[in-house]
Amino acid sequence: MSVGPRVLAIESSCDELAVAILDRDGRTILANIVHSQVELHARYGGIVPELASRDHVRRLEPVFERALTTAGVGLASIDGIAVTAGPGLIGSLLCGVEFAKGLALGAGKPLLGVHHLEGHVAAAFLEPSAPTPPFVALLVSGGHTSLIRVEDLGARYEILGATRDDAAGEAFDKTAKLLGLGYPGGVAIDRLSQGRDATRFHFPKMMPGKDNLDFSFSGLKTAAAKLIRERERPLEGDELGDFCASFQSAVVENLVQKAFRAARLQRIPRLVLAGGVAANSALRARAEEKGRREQLAVYLPSRIFCTDNAAMIARAGWARLGRGESSPLSLAARAYWPLSELGPGAPS
Repeated sequence: MSVGPRVLAIESSCDELAVAILDRDGRTILANIVHSQVELHARYGGIVPELASRDHVRRLEPVFERALTTAGVGLASIDGIAVTAGPGLIGSLLCGVEFAKGLALGAGKPLLGVHHLEGHVAAAFLEPSAPTPPFVALLVSGGHTSLIRVEDLGARYEILGATRDDAAGEAFDKTAKLLGLGYPGGVAIDRLSQGRDATRFHFPKMMPGKDNLDFSFSGLKTAAAKLIRERERPLEGDELGDFCASFQSAVVENLVQKAFRAARLQRIPRLVLAGGVAANSALRARAEEKGRREQLAVYLPSRIFCTDNAAMIARAGWARLGRGESSPLSLAARAYWPLSELGPGAPS
C-alpha cells in the first residue's frame, strides 16, 4: 500500500452522522465514530429530514472531538479534509459540508468533496482483501440500486444498470412499514426471515430479460401490499416470518442474478457489493454461494462499512487527495449528483 495523506472525513448525507480518521496507508482506521438517529426517526416510521439536519447541527462538534480523541491525534497532523458533498438530503449535507469548509479554512488543509456512492464503492478497499480493478459493483441502498463498472477508484464510472423506480432498500422499508415492523424496516425483515420458508409466498419476477441490467421494485411492493391487504387478519408468527423470507428472497434473487449477469457481460470475474443493503444476510450468503459455484470473486465489505460511515468517505478522499485533487472552499452540497459525472479532476 502506497503512502498517502492522513484524512479526516465527515459523512452527513442522511440520518447518520459520522467522523473518521484514516491513516496514511489508506487502510488503518484511527477512528470511525458514528452517531445513529434510528431512535429519533423510529416513531415516525422513516426519516424526517428537518429533524435529521437539526440533530447533525447539535452533534457534529462532539462527534468530531470524539474522533480526534479516539485517534489520539490533533488537527495539525491531518493532511486533508474529506466530506460527503452529495447526493443526499440537502439539509443534512449542508451540515457536514459547511463544518468541513470551516475546518479546512481554519487549519489551512486541503478540502475534498466526496461523492457518497463513490464512498460506498471505496469501502471494499478498507478490507485486507481488496478487489483488483476493474470490477463490477452492485451498489444497493435505501436510495440507490445500480450496477457500475469500476475501472479504478477515482476513475470514471460506467453505469451498467439502475433502478427505474424504487431502490431495493426503499422496497424493504416500505414493505416493513405495511407489516407494522417499524424503522429501519430492512433490518427487521432480515431478522424475521432467519430460518423461515422463503417459498411460502409467491412474488413476481422483476424486469426479466437476457441482457437487461435495470431494476424495478415498484411491482414487488405492489404485490406485497396486495397480499397484505387480502389477509383477513394481520400476518404474525410463522406466517409473518415466511412472508418476510419470501419477499427478501425475491429482492435478493433479482439483485444477485443481474449482478452476475453484468459481470459475465463485462467479462470481469470480480464483483463488489456495496451500500446499506449489502449488509443483508441473505444477499451476502446468496452472492458468496453463487460466486463459489461460478468461480467469480465476490467482495463483501464488513457490515459496519456497508451502512453510512465516514471511513468509506475517508478512503475515497485518500485516493483523490493523494493524486493532488481538491475542492474549492466554495464547495456546494448537491442533493442530486449523478455518479456518471464523476471522474479524475471532476469539479466538486
